[in-house]
Amino acid sequence: MVYTPRSARHGTLLVGAVAVLGLLTGCGNGKDAQGGAPITASGPAAPASDTSKSPVSATSAEGAASGEVSLGAPASASAPKAPAATGGRTTTPAAASSRCHTSELRASVGRNDPGAGQENFPVVITNTSGRTCTLRGYPGAAFVNGSGSQLGPDPKRQSGSPVTVTLKPGKSAWSGLTFSNPEVSGARSATPAALLVTPPDERDHLKVTWPGGPVPVSGNSSSVFLTVLGAGTAP
Repeated sequence: MVYTPRSARHGTLLVGAVAVLGLLTGCGNGKDAQGGAPITASGPAAPASDTSKSPVSATSAEGAASGEVSLGAPASASAPKAPAATGGRTTTPAAASSRCHTSELRASVGRNDPGAGQENFPVVITNTSGRTCTLRGYPGAAFVNGSGSQLGPDPKRQSGSPVTVTLKPGKSAWSGLTFSNPEVSGARSATPAALLVTPPDERDHLKVTWPGGPVPVSGNSSSVFLTVLGAGTAP
């Protein structure tokens, strides 16, 4: 048996007690570290957010997380279209289609009404179609010989105010064809075989046998005049 001094035994017991106490203290500190309040470390503050940018709302943030981001009010599915602007004059299809066409008309020359050395013939245009149509302004006219060559210049337009003449089927409009009698004026004359009449705003003409004898074709007082169209067959 080895003899151990009493002082040595007391030292051994003291060391063991200190070791046990250290173990208990370590376990207590570990529990506090897990359940205690977090420790706030001192240091520089985090930078402030940039207030110049629009903040993202919580809804936008949630949408971004799910892949759906709202960027303001939804756009309309179909925006209304502005009416197309039109420049210049507007044409009305109904008005354009109401004009009488050459194929719907017949021309004739009425009885001469002479006076003061003037010859005055009414050139009559009649609606032969089954619809109502309109004429406005002056007709065109030209004297031609038997071979179709024109005799003299085109008639001139006498001053007047054009009006729209509405022609029901079978109704007529007329224009006055006037010229100085060549025997009175001394103008060179010729006797036409026909008169070509072109309705207003048309290109095709109507051919009428000329019944009025000689007409001036050149020289003094050789001008032929046409008046604006009016309703009826004569003044």
